[in-house]
Amino acid sequence: MAQPKMEAVRCLPMVVRLSNYTLGLITALVGLGIVRGWWTVALIGLVIFVVVLYSSELHAAKLEAERRHAKEIAGLHLRTIEALAVAIDAKDNTTHQHLERVVIYAEAIGKELNLPENELKALRTAALLHDIGKLAVPEYIISKPGRLTEEEFEKMKIHTVVGAEILERVQFPYPVVPIVRSHHERWNGSGYPAGLKGEEIPIGARILAVVDSFDALSSDRQYRRALSREEAMAALKKDAGTLYDPTIVEILEKIYRKIEPFPEPPAKERHKTTPPVKIDRTCVPSSGFSVEKVGDTSSALYSIAQAREELQILYELTQALGNSLSVDETLRLVAEELQKLIRFDAIAVYLIREGKLIPRFVEGVNASLLARMQIPLGEGLSGWVAANGKCSLNGNPAVEPGYTQDPHQFSRLRCALSVPLDSPKGILGALTLYSTQHDAAFTVDHLRILKAVGMKTGSTLHNALIHEAMGRTAETDGLTGLPNARALSARLEQESARAHRQHTPFTVFVIDMNGLKQINDTLGHLMGNKVIKAVAGALSSCVREYDLVARMGGDEFVLLLPEVDGEAAATKRIELAMAVEALKKDFPQVEVSVSMGSASFPEDSRDVEKLMAIADRRMYWHKRQHHRARAPISTA
Repeated sequence: MAQPKMEAVRCLPMVVRLSNYTLGLITALVGLGIVRGWWTVALIGLVIFVVVLYSSELHAAKLEAERRHAKEIAGLHLRTIEALAVAIDAKDNTTHQHLERVVIYAEAIGKELNLPENELKALRTAALLHDIGKLAVPEYIISKPGRLTEEEFEKMKIHTVVGAEILERVQFPYPVVPIVRSHHERWNGSGYPAGLKGEEIPIGARILAVVDSFDALSSDRQYRRALSREEAMAALKKDAGTLYDPTIVEILEKIYRKIEPFPEPPAKERHKTTPPVKIDRTCVPSSGFSVEKVGDTSSALYSIAQAREELQILYELTQALGNSLSVDETLRLVAEELQKLIRFDAIAVYLIREGKLIPRFVEGVNASLLARMQIPLGEGLSGWVAANGKCSLNGNPAVEPGYTQDPHQFSRLRCALSVPLDSPKGILGALTLYSTQHDAAFTVDHLRILKAVGMKTGSTLHNALIHEAMGRTAETDGLTGLPNARALSARLEQESARAHRQHTPFTVFVIDMNGLKQINDTLGHLMGNKVIKAVAGALSSCVREYDLVARMGGDEFVLLLPEVDGEAAATKRIELAMAVEALKKDFPQVEVSVSMGSASFPEDSRDVEKLMAIADRRMYWHKRQHHRARAPISTA
């Protein structure tokens, strides 16, 4: 719509000249008719003269109105460009006023090169908008207080292509898009996105590349201090003819001292940085790395929306992780949030335990197979990742020892993406995603996201594991390693609630050692402790995995046996007594025996406290019977 109006405005002087020429001819015709007495000709000429004069005035007025409208549109256009520039500058808060300075330098060089007015306008607009594609780059990458990793840099590269795609829709009357697309191309062809070199690169893009680098070098960044303008100029000269057009570098050197750029604001507090993480693409087990081209992007709007969604989900995950001290809750939360960002079919979190990777959280396809794996540190895909602290992209799950050790195991999983779980105390394990798709189901973008999540998860998981260990210590008897009275109380409440809900029985045993005081008094507490530990082991050997053996303190133990009624409890009493009796061969010099009492839900009571009291009374009755049996017979 704007283009025809601009054409009409350019035609306005020609139309005015044509109208004046036509009116002159008609006036001459009218004069000739009057002189010769050709009144009819004179009258017709006069009518034509009036019509043409009126038409030309109407046409001129219309053209003038369109000229004013075109001027207003151009002003609006310019203000829109400036507003977009402000939005870009605000998003990239580490480069305050960078765009304004780049415009000043670029225009000065363009004038030195005597570029046509049209190209100067394109250069100014491109200088303002060359970073608009960063709208498709997550802010945590743009504002990262340090150097970018390889994956983050690959994501940053898309801003040239996305920026060009956005600006193509504007239909500028001058060549802005080629400059924006190519402003990171390099003179020797080492740039992106197309690898153009030399004069294949548009002149505006070559100018922008030089002034953009010059201003970046002479501005503060979180990972380095600003160079002086002289030092920045020396750095550009060093790369002239390789990275930059030598002619443009020469012009900038001649004029940069005359240009007064906007002052850089005072530097804020800077953060220490770590070197970028490199991925060794040669030694990863069955890595199968995929190559992701910069130009292979979806629509600009999709890229921008994706960047915004990624930032939002990572923010929500960070907030949620900050409030979590449960290991299982932390890992389930990570799995749920990751599924919103990365398409995967299974997830496994492996933790390092005694030189092996043990699955702590598994979900998805072949979960039972993954849950049984015990991967030696350094072996297979996840073991290599945890041992080396490096990542694996599109590795082959079949190299995991859990697959290779059993030829009968079958898995639908075809490729994996794995990152180490790093914490303040070192690597905890590995976070691995699996896919049933082809062997290149994961992208570099997915790797970048998973690394970001892995770093946050590692720190949170470290704290959660400490909290879990402290909880176990608080609920564990130090001598025997059995649950203590605190753990027993919590488990009794859980089992009572379950039994009421499901109408199932359970039994409690109260067991007291006989003669422990005599052992301590005669042989010492070290021997007494050995006997206590031996009895604890004997009792534990008689119960199922989900039963509970707890030490109440001193010489007293409590057993909680779910789904065991009174009749089954009688059989269990005999088994327990035999297990303790078998200890006598290990301690021939002392008496090793126990007194037991039991009570069952709901036969004896439906109240936990009453059950414990009943079992306790029965235990003391059994103890009295034991003492009577051992008491010497009176001869009086």
